[in-house]
Order: sequence, then C-alpha cells, then structure tokens
Amino acid sequence: MMLEQIGKQAKQAARVLAGADTETKNRALLAMADAIEQGAEQLLAANGEDMAAARAAGMNDTMLDRLQLTAERIRGMADGLRDVAALPDPVGRVLDDQVRPNGLHLVKVAVPIGVIAVIYEARPNVTADSAALCLKSGNAVILRGGKEAIRSNIASVELMRAALKEAGLPENCVQLVTDTTHASANALMHLNAYVDVLIPRGSQRLIRATVEQSTVPVIQTGSGVCHIYVDKAADPDMAASIIENAKTSRPSVCNAAECMLIHKDIAPVVLPKIADRLEAKHTQIRGDGRVMAILGSRAVPATVDDWGREYLDYVMAARIVDSLEEAIDYVYRYSTGHSECIVTEDPAAAEQYLNSVDAAAVYWNASTRFTDGGEFGLGAEIGISTQKLHARGPLGLNELTSMKYKIYGKGQIR
Repeated sequence: MMLEQIGKQAKQAARVLAGADTETKNRALLAMADAIEQGAEQLLAANGEDMAAARAAGMNDTMLDRLQLTAERIRGMADGLRDVAALPDPVGRVLDDQVRPNGLHLVKVAVPIGVIAVIYEARPNVTADSAALCLKSGNAVILRGGKEAIRSNIASVELMRAALKEAGLPENCVQLVTDTTHASANALMHLNAYVDVLIPRGSQRLIRATVEQSTVPVIQTGSGVCHIYVDKAADPDMAASIIENAKTSRPSVCNAAECMLIHKDIAPVVLPKIADRLEAKHTQIRGDGRVMAILGSRAVPATVDDWGREYLDYVMAARIVDSLEEAIDYVYRYSTGHSECIVTEDPAAAEQYLNSVDAAAVYWNASTRFTDGGEFGLGAEIGISTQKLHARGPLGLNELTSMKYKIYGKGQIR
C-alpha cells in the first residue's frame, strides 16, 4: 500500500478516535490484549522466522535479545495493553480554568495530537506499547519497524487491528508500514500532510538521521550514553551493585550505563569490587591510563572512540576523575541527555550533581535502569525523550497529548 494512502487512512481514523469515549478506548485495549495473548503461537512462529534470519545475518547476542519474543514477553505485551487501559484518560484533562476581566471563560484542555508515526528497530514489543499509548491518548499511529522484526510486527498488528474492529473502532487507528527500505522511512519523514509528529526509537544513527532529514516535527528519543559517577564519599559496595545492575541487567537498552567515572580518592578501593561484579557477567572494562594502572589485565586500554559511545553490549568505559566538577564537565561533554547517576553518601555533592547535570533523569544512589514509563508509574512508554520542548523523559499518555483553549463568551467583542 502506498504510504500516502496509509496517511489518509490514519487521518480519517484519528478523527473518529478523537471523539471516542474512555470506555470505548479501554474496551479496544482489552480486546487487543486478549488477541495478543490468544495469538501467542502465531507470534512465536513469526518471531522464530525473524530470529533465524537475524542469526543468519550475523546479529550479535544482545541485539538478538531485543528481537526475541518468548511466552513471558508476549504476556508482558498483553499486560502492558491492560495496564494502559487501567490508566486515567489523558484526553479532556483541564489544564487551566480562568475567567478574564471581560467575562470570557477560558478553559485549557488536553486533546489528542492526531496522527503519530513511530520509526523503530528490532524490538517487537514496541509495536504493542506504541499502539496502546497512542490509542488511549486518542491518536492514530503509523508504525514503521525494522526489517529484523517485520514478521513479528505484521503478526502483532494483524491481531490488534482485528480486535479494534471487533471493539467498534476503525482498524486503521493502528497501521504498519511493511516496506522496510530506507525509502519508506524517508517518505514517512516527509508525510507532513497526514502525520503530526514523528517519534524515532533506536540507534544514535537512526535518531540523528530522523532529526536531520524529517520535515515532520520530531520528538527526539533516546540514544542513551548514560554515566555513573562514583564520588569519593560513595559506599563501595553500593557503587559496585548499582554499576553491575545498570550495565548488565539488560545492556541492549537505552537506559543501560555505558561509562563509569570514578573519583581518584576511592578508585583503588572501588574499582576492584566493580571489576569483580562485571567479570562475573562477562563484561569488558575499557579504562583510561589510571584505571589500567589499578586493574591491569582485568581491563583493556580505552581509545578516544570509547568516550561518549553507546555500546549496547557487555562493554563499559571507565575513567578516573580528580573531582566532582570534572565529572560534571565530562558528563556535559559526552552525555546524550538521557539518564545520569551519582553514587555518594555526601548530600551536598549529590545535590550539586542533581542540579548541575543536564539530563532527562538524574539519579542519586540508584540504577539508571529505572528510567522507564512503567517504573515511573506512567504505564508503558513510547520512548524516552532527550529533548526539552514538548516533553522530556518517558513519553507516557499525558506527553502524547496537545492542548487547546475552549472559550465561553456572552457576546463580548474587542
């Protein structure tokens, strides 16, 4: 199907969806959840074909983990749809209410954006999450996943569209672009007549290309070059535990830590503890000269390309700094504005870091892996915004709405 036709259908569906009440949207979401769960066998078969093709193409293990669906992950997709159904409807929220001196009554309310397009890579769960959030917030969605997950995405979208139709909403509220060539992505970036906003999810290269090439407004999401600074007043065991979790619990996601900055005063004590944890998870440390002097053969020398790098793998850069201020300067230089962390028992140092570091989420004594819509109580999220306009951080339901003024008058003229 031509992309322009998909755009037209999305625009028409968005008009219907904008007027749908909460009960109708929730009924559709619950039907979609049931369809995903009942179609698990179909989804696993499709995903098996995607996995086989990805292995044949040489995809690495961490990326294969992002691609793979299991019975548990499919249940998670269904539960995500149900969780969104249980959340308050963001549409119609009163954001401001005032009466002007001339008697005009102004009410600012949240409204759907309209048509949202999502370009993403090898994570088939994004298909269900994006559909759920867009539907509940009253937006039609055009999904364009990567070639690696195309069979999985086709299967899940077919299931959800059938459920939408049964629930009484247009099936074109959710559409998938099945052409996975660069041409389709480029065309979607220029579909201004039908798409109101474009959200890219994936690698730094994808996000950069979308921001640079798109004429459709873009919400820039997350490549995550996340840092953990271990202050001189840190608890060494806590630091090692946080770094282990932030790096190794799922290294292929954007909230995984990629670099640790260690204060020189604590480095001789804490680095061996961290190395113990990371070695147990088969994670390579790439260190600067001072890190190498402490860890020796337990690390490999870092190159200039290791600073500011998103590995998405069992690799972590390490650098020793002389002060909190040097750590903050380093983060300013290399951070992508996603998630940053300080580990310290010094409240003053923590507050300086929290206030000075410019990122969507800044942590004190907690893993960066918590930057997630579900962990923040938002339900699923469509991505982590690393920009500052419209929305920042996890893009949940409220962030997928715009606003308008309703003005009630009694014949006033100006």
